[in-house]
Amino acid sequence: MRIVIAGGHGRIARRLERLLAAAGHEVAGIIRKPEQADALREAGAEPVVLDMESASLEMVAAVLQGAGAAVFAAGAGPGSGADRKETVDRDAAVLFADAAQRAGVRRLVVVSSMGADPDHPGDEVFDAYLRAKGAADAHVRGKPDLDWTILRPGMLTDDAGTGLVRLEASTGRGPIPRDDVAATIAELLDTPGTAGLTLELISGSTPITVATKAVAGN
Repeated sequence: MRIVIAGGHGRIARRLERLLAAAGHEVAGIIRKPEQADALREAGAEPVVLDMESASLEMVAAVLQGAGAAVFAAGAGPGSGADRKETVDRDAAVLFADAAQRAGVRRLVVVSSMGADPDHPGDEVFDAYLRAKGAADAHVRGKPDLDWTILRPGMLTDDAGTGLVRLEASTGRGPIPRDDVAATIAELLDTPGTAGLTLELISGSTPITVATKAVAGN
């Protein structure tokens, strides 16, 4: 299956690209800077240079054409201001979902954030981030033509993954290695029964495969 990942150079995305390529999928990662291309090739993914902040719906849909699934893992990053939370974390996510619909790609996994809420109060940059993520999630949920799953990880770490998680509609706060987030996304893509679910993810005691099957009702 061809799988397209927005935010292809991100720390979760590159882990996911390795996993999906190793599983035999054809993986494409959307990146903003040409100099990021080699890192994607090393991860087994095809780099596609496209600025999601300025791209048109038709441009993104063209990249998604023929894909079996799509993953939105882009983010403005911790050093960005409130304006880029809107243009990347909100607007690019909305654009990607719209483009998936246009291209006929039904399966979409969105990497969101615990606490995302379009009505989140506050004037800090992180408050703007949670509002942006919440607004994007609400837009995705309003698309009946998409088999979407929204994943909201806890505090991301670069610790080695354990393969043991807690994956539920509400988990409470906690850390989660990026390794385990990537592995969970790969499992979600392979589990159609998780479509229509918004899930929180933290480290826990349940193997990822078992946890994913449980929320899918299997």
